[in-house]
Amino acid sequence: MTDDAGTADNAGSLPGPLVGADWLAARIAAADLVVLDASVGAHRGAGWRIPGARRFDIDGAMSDGAGSLPHTMPGARRFTEEMRALGVDGTDTVVVYDAAGIYSSARAWWMLRAMGFDRVAVLDGGLPAWTAAGFPVDRAEKAQGAGCMKGGAEPVGDFTARPRDGMLVGSGAVVAALVDPRSAVLDARSRERFAGTGAEPRPGLRPGHMPGALNLPFGEIQRDGRMLPADELRASFGALVGERERLVVSCGSGVTACVLALGAELAGYGAVSVYDGSWSEWGRPSELPVVTGE
Repeated sequence: MTDDAGTADNAGSLPGPLVGADWLAARIAAADLVVLDASVGAHRGAGWRIPGARRFDIDGAMSDGAGSLPHTMPGARRFTEEMRALGVDGTDTVVVYDAAGIYSSARAWWMLRAMGFDRVAVLDGGLPAWTAAGFPVDRAEKAQGAGCMKGGAEPVGDFTARPRDGMLVGSGAVVAALVDPRSAVLDARSRERFAGTGAEPRPGLRPGHMPGALNLPFGEIQRDGRMLPADELRASFGALVGERERLVVSCGSGVTACVLALGAELAGYGAVSVYDGSWSEWGRPSELPVVTGE
């Protein structure tokens, strides 16, 4: 199968941070294409995978297990080792997806970019869009994981992490952004959790939000599991942040904040950071300020 953008032997250039099921299906056999399943939580038990997909385990190896916060970024050495174990080369093109639509796949996309790798895109609509289009799936147990054989030869790739500053930030950067008139802090959690009227899924966290933060639930920039068109995304972000161009995005544990980061990129924002600890850190009993209400 061939077209202007690539062949079955070569994935070709990505059209942007999102690709559709048709785009992926046309290139699924390309030697330099790697498909990563970044599903988390209950979605990991969905039972089906895109053929040849490899597990990008955000709940496990792809998070810093030595830390006390869930889903935080592992160090560059560990990330390099895990990506090589998945058989990813520095010249590959990577498509990430999840079984929920667009949920945790955006986290995998952001992590790869934060580690200096740009040839990565999110499958718009994820596994549901793939199956709705009639493309084949495999049973989950056939999904490749760490130690997969790449090209029937060596079990590792040559990926090397090259961390970029500012893409993942800590609480100090959030404190600064909250008082910076050029910056906006956006919270991807539900409106109930943001207001403090909804229960937090993790015990011991204070209800509410950061003073001055703005609420944009990640599901509100999607329609039927797919990202809104760029003009609608620009309207959604612009209605909240006005002329501010620097965005810091947060959520419960740094996962759905990356959906906002994806939406912001599609909307044309060039200065975006993800608060890696998110509410799992900020919401702990501490001197970090918390308010409730709208």
